[in-house]
Amino acid sequence: MAEMRTPWYESYPKDVPHTINAHMYENLGQLFDDACTKYAKKDAFISFNSAISYKDIYKYTNRLAAYMQKWLGVKKGDKLAVILPNVIQYPIAVFAGLKCGMQIVNINPLYTNHEILGVLRDSKAKIVICLESINQGIQKIYEQTYLEYVISCSVGDMLPFVKGSVINFAARHILKQIPKFDKKKVLNFKHCIYQGRHFELEKVDVEFDDIAFLQYTGGTTGKPKGAMLSHGNIISNVAQADAMYAPRIAKGSESILTDLPLYHIFAMTVNLMYSLYIGATNLLIIDPRKFDNLIKQLQKFPQISIITGVNTLFNAFVNNNVFDKVKLENLRLVVGGGTAVQEGVAARFLEASGGIPILEGYGLTECSPLCCVVPYTQKKYNGTIGVPLPSTYARIVNIDTGVEVVNTDEPGELQFKGPQVMKGYFSNEFETNNVFDDGWLKTGDIAQWCEGGYIKIIDRIKDIIIVSGFNVFPTEIENVVSRNAKVLECAVIGVPSNCTGESIKLFVIRKDKSLSKEELKDYCRHYLTAYKLPKHIEFVEELPKSAVGKVMRRYLKQNRFKV
Repeated sequence: MAEMRTPWYESYPKDVPHTINAHMYENLGQLFDDACTKYAKKDAFISFNSAISYKDIYKYTNRLAAYMQKWLGVKKGDKLAVILPNVIQYPIAVFAGLKCGMQIVNINPLYTNHEILGVLRDSKAKIVICLESINQGIQKIYEQTYLEYVISCSVGDMLPFVKGSVINFAARHILKQIPKFDKKKVLNFKHCIYQGRHFELEKVDVEFDDIAFLQYTGGTTGKPKGAMLSHGNIISNVAQADAMYAPRIAKGSESILTDLPLYHIFAMTVNLMYSLYIGATNLLIIDPRKFDNLIKQLQKFPQISIITGVNTLFNAFVNNNVFDKVKLENLRLVVGGGTAVQEGVAARFLEASGGIPILEGYGLTECSPLCCVVPYTQKKYNGTIGVPLPSTYARIVNIDTGVEVVNTDEPGELQFKGPQVMKGYFSNEFETNNVFDDGWLKTGDIAQWCEGGYIKIIDRIKDIIIVSGFNVFPTEIENVVSRNAKVLECAVIGVPSNCTGESIKLFVIRKDKSLSKEELKDYCRHYLTAYKLPKHIEFVEELPKSAVGKVMRRYLKQNRFKV
């Protein structure tokens, strides 16, 4: 077997190891227990301006686990669906399930009944823990699932009594956010925890390679795919993240902003698992779409030292002048993921923050998710996703021949190997075989090598626009347009053309309403060759985004037309 190429090692900071001890814990329950013991007196989570300590999170988690194990009869390998936003109930539910040896199935609470049903059926979930606002929908599809129990919680359940009661009353009776449901057919989350104090949790033999999560990568179209992520996959990714970021942080002294939903793999691994591992205090934002509320939370908790986010969040920070409104004096680590950070956004954030760069990361659900990060020593945006993590191997192959690419600036498909790579897709041998190439995980992303082993993402293979036989990458155009001071957000797709096969359509949210289409076209001509110029420009008030703020190009493409 030929020796793996590792050109990125030369770009590692001196205090970053080439490999990690992936087996620092046998399972995620051990990671959780260790963190709760080390940092027992420290605040673990803050929600609605109320804090809960590591000691109390440990207590409530064990009680819920004991209740599910002894009263509901769950056993190792059973599936627990969790349909929750960023509330304190989320980590309690997840770790209670993991300590019982269950496999966690994260589901987006904004999904429709049809989408939730698809994941519940495919995963064969036995129990679901969800907000009471979802109960009616769950009850409508219940008979079509494998569910045996529904555990219902209210937003304010884990808050101090008076505050929690007020929040729950407002949700039910003032805001009318809770559709009617049959209360006899659900178990109450707080009651389960209360009853759990009567039981003693029996230790379950959970091994490193046992499945911890069925993390679904889709489901809005076609059959959803559940990536089987083991305890070892997640623990390895935590160790890899720590190897890259540890020199920049102080364990037991950090505070992290969790604006991304915890059910998303990026936030689940970095904002939950890694945050617990380093003993951070986690500021939970339940609805990131309400940016004014996020600013108010930061004003009350300005000691935030770590921020993770996507391009949309960083853009909002700049456009809402957050750094003028809140003095984030402890901020020292900003990590971008989920989608590419645009050059214009990165530059404005760097200036607004007083010189704190966005360290872009790259990953995918199938890799737990981190594969590459920009080293902590990087001072400004360089247009790359950084370098592969310790104990991770990367290669780029020609999409036509399958031959490995070693030259810089030559595009091909990016592929990975490493301890964080999934076992496969649950009950889906066809898709599993399709995504692996001789043990290498195919990402579906076009990338190229840069100097020092850095990797630059060009675009998704499926998003390439072919204009008169030339490959055009939407991200390149978006990066150019995002640098225009009059542009707030933008997105690019290809639309059918009788003349060129496809032509380029640009969607723009204007920051300055004086911006005209002709002005924007003139701007683009300074930076783009003729076949890359947008032929169609549409000014819009908003762009379709996923729960983590990623622009969903496929929704824009649904309005395709002949030109």
